[in-house]
Amino acid sequence: MHENDGPVTPAGGDDASSGAAPDGGAGPDSTATDDAGLLALLRAAPVLAGPLPEFDPDGAPDTPGPLLAAWLRQALADGVPEPHVMTLATAAADGTPSARVLMLRGIDTAACAVDFASDAASRKGRDLAENPRAALTWYWPAQGRQIRLSGRVHVLDTETARRDFLGRSPASRAAGFTGSMSGTLTGAMAYERARAEAEALVAAEPGRVPDGHTVYRLRAQEAEFFQADPGRFHVRLRYAREDEAAGAREREGGRDDAGGPGAAGWTRTLLWP
Repeated sequence: MHENDGPVTPAGGDDASSGAAPDGGAGPDSTATDDAGLLALLRAAPVLAGPLPEFDPDGAPDTPGPLLAAWLRQALADGVPEPHVMTLATAAADGTPSARVLMLRGIDTAACAVDFASDAASRKGRDLAENPRAALTWYWPAQGRQIRLSGRVHVLDTETARRDFLGRSPASRAAGFTGSMSGTLTGAMAYERARAEAEALVAAEPGRVPDGHTVYRLRAQEAEFFQADPGRFHVRLRYAREDEAAGAREREGGRDDAGGPGAAGWTRTLLWP
C-alpha cells in the first residue's frame, strides 16, 4: 500500500488501437488515455512524505480507549485538520454497504466507545435499525495514522439526543430541520424554501429538537491502530475484546505470537501491515 511507482495500466486493458468513435469524437480510446493520464498523475503525487511520528506498540496501553484518546489529543496538538471527523460504514440487512463522513459526538475512553448522531430515518439510521453493527475509520495523512473501530451500535436515550442537538449552533440546528435527510430533493428552490422555514422555526422555538434526531454509540469489539512509515515498515496493532478474540484469530489463520491477553478483557496483537 501507499506505493507510487510501477507500471500504469488503464482499467480498460492495454490495447489502445481499437474502439475509436466513428465520427472522430471522443471514444473508448480517448477515455482510456485520459484514465491512464489521471492515474499517472495520482501515482506521482507524494504519499507518506513525512516526517511522521513514531509508534512503539510495546509502550501502548493494555486497552485501546486510552490510545484512541491519546492519538486524538496528539492530532489536535499537531494541528491536524478536523481530527474529530470520521468515516462511518454501515450495511443494510441484505448486506448492501454504505459509508459517509460525520463528526464524533462523544467518547467513553474506559469503554472504548464513541458516539455519533443522525436522523433515524436517514440511510445510516435505517441500516443500523436493520443491522446494528458498524465500523468507524479515521485517517490523518499528515501523521500517517489510521484508527479503525468496529462493533455493535445502540441508541442512546432521548435526553442525550436533546443535549447533543441543542448544543449545536443555530445554523446547524436549522440544517437539522431542513428537508428529510437522505430523501429526494426536487431542486434549489425547494431547498431555499425549506431552509427559510427551518431558520424561522429555530428562531421561534429554540428548544425544539427534530423527532428523529438520534445519538448512537459504537462500543468497539475490535480496535486497530496503524502508524505509517516513509520506508514502508508500517506498524499495525489490533485490540480485540476477549469474546471476539477467538474468532478474530481464526479469521487471521491462527494465533499470532505477538498476541497476548490484555487488561479488562482485551487481547492485543501485532499484525502484518
